[in-house]
Parts: sequence; C-alpha cells; structure tokens
Amino acid sequence: MRSYLEFELEIKALEEELDKLKDPFNEGGISEVDTKRIASIQNEINEKLKHSYKNLNEWQKTQVARHEERPKAKFFIENLFTNFINLSGDRRFGDDESVIAGFALLEKKSVLVIGQEKGDDLDSRLKRNFGMMKPEGYRKCIRLMKLADKFNIPVISFIDTPGAYPGIGAEQRGQAEAIASSIDCCISLRVPIISIIIGEGGSGGAIALASANKVLMFNNSIYSVISPEGCASILWKDPSKSLEAAKAMKLTSDQLLKNQLIDEIIEEPTGGAHRNKEEIIYSTKSALIRSLEEFKNFTREEIFEQRKKKFLSIGKQSSFSVFPQDIDWINKQNLSNSIKDIFIKFKKKLVIFSILTLFIILFLNYKL
Repeated sequence: MRSYLEFELEIKALEEELDKLKDPFNEGGISEVDTKRIASIQNEINEKLKHSYKNLNEWQKTQVARHEERPKAKFFIENLFTNFINLSGDRRFGDDESVIAGFALLEKKSVLVIGQEKGDDLDSRLKRNFGMMKPEGYRKCIRLMKLADKFNIPVISFIDTPGAYPGIGAEQRGQAEAIASSIDCCISLRVPIISIIIGEGGSGGAIALASANKVLMFNNSIYSVISPEGCASILWKDPSKSLEAAKAMKLTSDQLLKNQLIDEIIEEPTGGAHRNKEEIIYSTKSALIRSLEEFKNFTREEIFEQRKKKFLSIGKQSSFSVFPQDIDWINKQNLSNSIKDIFIKFKKKLVIFSILTLFIILFLNYKL
C-alpha cells in the first residue's frame, strides 16, 4: 500500500479513484472500463505531482527525503552493481548492520561500495538501527577504504542517515573518535571517492563517509548538521517550528549547490525517487560513471590534492580591502561602544542598588 505525505492528499484521492476505475469488477459485477476517464485522471495526477514537487518548501523536502518507500542503499547496490561481495566486521568489536560494505563491479570495473541502510520495514529497520551507525560501523568502513586504497580501487558511498547512533554503548566504544577517524581516512585516500546523498545526510554520521572528491545529491534529499526538529528544539524550545528551522539551515540540494557544499544534483522523477525507481537507477548510474571518468587520468597525488583543496576552499569568499588605519578605527569604535554598554548597565544596577539600600536604612530606622 502506497504511503502519502500531508501535501499529497489530493493526489491520494485521485489515485484511489483511478484504482477503482481500472478494476472491472464493481458492486454490480463486471463492468466496462472507462478508458477516457482513466486517461483524464492520470493526466490530472501528473499535473498535480509536477506542481506540488516543483514548489516544495524545505520542510516538505525533508519529508520526501524520509519517505518510507524511498529507495535505500541496498536497492542501489543490488541494481547498480554486479558481483557484490558483502564484507563484515571491524576486527575490533563486531559488525554493524546499519552499513552495507563490500567490493563489486560497476561496468566491469572494481569499486568499493559503502551504503548506509535504514531498512524497508519495521523488522529490517530495527535490525539496521534506522541507518544510525555505531563506532564498529565506521571502523569497518575505515578498514575497507584502506584496503581499497592499497589496491587502487575507487570508493562509492551512499549516504542516508539521520545521524550517528547516540546511545551510551556507542559513546563508550568511542563514537566521536570513530567518526573523526573515518573523516581523516576519507580525506587522506589516494583513490577517488564519490558520495551520493540519497535521502537524509545527517550530521557527523553523514560527513564521516561523505568527505569525497565529488558529493552528489538527489534533488529531494537533505544534508545538514542537525535535523530541523533538533534545531527548532535548541533555538526556540519548540519542535513544531521545524519549517522555520529548515529554511534557516539551507539544507536542500539547490541551496547546498549554490554554497558549493555539494558538486552536482541528480534530478529525481516527478513525484520523487520512490515513484519511478527504474528512472532514478538510470540517472544515478550515469552520474556515477561520469564522475569516475573525471578522475581517470589523475595520478594518486592529484586525486588527494583535489579533495584537499575542495574542502579547504569551503566557506572562503571574496572580501573587501581594509587598510590598517581602518582596522584601528574599527577596533577603537568597537572598544568604546563596549565600554559605553558596560557603563550604562553598571549605572542602572548602581541606581537600583542605591534605592534598595535607602529603603533598608529607612526601614531599620523606623523599627529602631
């Protein structure tokens, strides 16, 4: 049964009507199928989908990125690659099933595939921990990335996680250190790394595997330092302000591309990736092959330097020229304003303290 989001209620009603029309059996028995009406409703659904998905706000895109029917990493691994060999364990603690990792072939070329997997139903989601990786998951990825680097094999990662697992066990086993080590490993490799954000790219849990030469992103995905609900809870103490938080965080693909935090947007079919999985597989495969071809003639050192420069350049913007005398004037102005503010606050407190003291003295004299 198809799931619908809040802004898709009109589409839901139309699709339910369409299903009834396509069924030749009704209360009166077998009936003739009204093909003209079916075609008319289908066109209306297509138009509403185009209009709705063209005008999604930041919070609605967040809902689409989390859609339960959205294709997950396991789906892409099964349909994009051949001869996939799943490898388990970090050789220290155990295996983390929230991440699938192993070697495979893409167009007859060896690649290391890493995918954060949320699961498709309740049982698989519990098994996969809803895509929230633990330290052993990151250490498994580090182990395999170093192996890929040794044999000069490119790395492809599929990012889809609300964030790293915040449980006490994960903290005791060194969650922060594992994430930091994973980022360090990604940055230091001498083979190409291509990361694709297919759903949620949440916090350090995502960047640990997305410190790549190229970061691609589905246009209805999100990539941020925290969830909109978490941001709203911290800033306004009100999780219902998720839309305001999502707008402020600039977490959508077009905003991230504008700020040069990602390199390319992969367009999804009308209505989201979950409505046409064959089309999104084709688009993803084309983008992957094209991205890997870009590094075909790069040396190992050039691959490393490209990645290093890419991340060092993030946040750098052209600035205006300021002369030394201007800096001195600015510093003096800021300093004098700060002193004035402190004096005004102190003066107010002094007046209040004096009045209170006077009342206390008068009260004591009256008592005596």
